[in-house]
Amino acid sequence: MAVMEIARDLALPDWMIFSGAIYQKALNHLTARDPDYGLNDYDLGYFDAADLSYGAEDLAIRRAAAAYPPPLDALVEVRNQARVHLWFEDRFGEPYAPLSSSAEALTRFTSTMFAVGARLEPDGDLRIFAPFGLSDLFALRLVPNPLRQTRGFARTAAAAQARWPELTIA
Repeated sequence: MAVMEIARDLALPDWMIFSGAIYQKALNHLTARDPDYGLNDYDLGYFDAADLSYGAEDLAIRRAAAAYPPPLDALVEVRNQARVHLWFEDRFGEPYAPLSSSAEALTRFTSTMFAVGARLEPDGDLRIFAPFGLSDLFALRLVPNPLRQTRGFARTAAAAQARWPELTIA
């Protein structure tokens, strides 16, 4: 919750915590592991199409690093989802069309299980984003994204199953 509270206070546009920061915590709970088992970082995505420069994103990265106490300052990874299409293909070798929101980014994740995000609203409500639902996550079932097949699914699935052998790969 500390990660969520500080992210809320940063007030980045259309922000959410997603990916491993959500699904790995859920897997750890469902498999009776330590909450931080396997967790490398906390992905904090936001969407700001008004300025696609790295300088603007870097400012958000530095603001977050200054707001989070150690060790979270080094663990929260901030990325402007409006910029992903500018670097994705060079890094991963696959085309990536521009996004229209942070929630749309979830529809591009490798697996339905990974496509979960959360935002702590100003009134304290927790908003969950799960475009494919939560049934695969709760069933410990790793399924490829039906909207975006990637070459990396087998590698990603093997790495996840190595950490959580209880997972079923579909």
